[in-house]
Amino acid sequence: MTLDEQIRKLTARTVDLHSAEELKARLEKAAAEKRPLRIKLGADPSAPDLHLGHCVALNKLREFQECGHTVVFIIGDFTGMIGDPSGKSATRPQLSREQVKENAKSYQEQVFKILDPAQTEIRFNSEWFSPMTFEHVIRLSAHVTVAQLLARDDFAKRYAARQPISLVEFLYPLVQAYDSVMVKADVELGGTDQLFNLLLGREIQKAHGLDPQIVMTLPLLEGLDGVHKMSKSLGNYIAVNDTPRETFGKTMSVSDELMWRYFSLVLCMPEDEIAAMRAAVADGSRHPRDVKDELGRRIVEKFHGAAAAQEASDEFKRVFSQAQLPDDMPEVAVPAEPIGLLNLMVKAGLAAGTGEARRLVAAGAVRLGDDKVTDVRAQVTPTDGLVIRSGKRGFARVRIIG
Repeated sequence: MTLDEQIRKLTARTVDLHSAEELKARLEKAAAEKRPLRIKLGADPSAPDLHLGHCVALNKLREFQECGHTVVFIIGDFTGMIGDPSGKSATRPQLSREQVKENAKSYQEQVFKILDPAQTEIRFNSEWFSPMTFEHVIRLSAHVTVAQLLARDDFAKRYAARQPISLVEFLYPLVQAYDSVMVKADVELGGTDQLFNLLLGREIQKAHGLDPQIVMTLPLLEGLDGVHKMSKSLGNYIAVNDTPRETFGKTMSVSDELMWRYFSLVLCMPEDEIAAMRAAVADGSRHPRDVKDELGRRIVEKFHGAAAAQEASDEFKRVFSQAQLPDDMPEVAVPAEPIGLLNLMVKAGLAAGTGEARRLVAAGAVRLGDDKVTDVRAQVTPTDGLVIRSGKRGFARVRIIG
């Protein structure tokens, strides 16, 4: 690729870039020195699964790799025990070392569904933070002022509202910035809510005698609710490790307007192709449902392959378009004696707890066989082969034991 082609590819779908001139100069220098740039992305393992929102940045990292550069993926096993307040109005609960360790292991397995392992360094920031002395923390803190930290939007709002901000939260941006020093990042990526932290990384690098990193932010992908950014805590996510059937079914629930952002940010489809598809939907030559089916198949194929994608599409059409039951319906084994409907749903895996089961029943989303059940106090006498349905995608078949 020529330099101009690289720049066009690498800056596509970005929001903030500090700065275009620096990126061009850094690419030119790297080419002259015949060395790859070091592209940093950090992720705190706050949950065991990556989701499509994470894929926006991972896709960009892969594009840097396709241009010959090295990705430094930092798993924040140290910072994950602190909690990043970016974009939040309250402190995120801190995780135990055991929780972080387990989630970090899962992250390593999932990132290589997108990244090239041969061009990726996986680093854990406990490597440099765990042995750090308190003297070092104080010296590092001298590089940033309270006024600088209060300039950050989420801190400013909480301070104005007299909401508490812990000193640990103040330290978080500084800790993230120091990661850039330790890995000698040339470029750091992040969501738009990370801009303050990424820019602080430039300042801390300069204070340590390094060339400041180029900062590049990417759009935040809205979740299935179409309002909030995709998040495990909000339950509006599609996980990288979801089954093909789950991934396809969730994708089909995305709104017609939002699906175009998934084509762009998750699949990196060229904008002219997306524009052509939108025009086809607008003039009636393609139905939105068929376009969304294509979206679902492409997303499943990205993580599970073409055969799984076609099978998930066919299964969805058979179950939901033709009102048939799925072939691989899970079973719930219970004795042939009365049981509360809510407890039966929990045993069948159709609800995480009785509270969720109660909401589903009250909303009219639950059926026993062909009969809708709305009584949250209902008692069920199970029969072998009875099918329980919950919402559009939840199925379980009763198997009698004992």
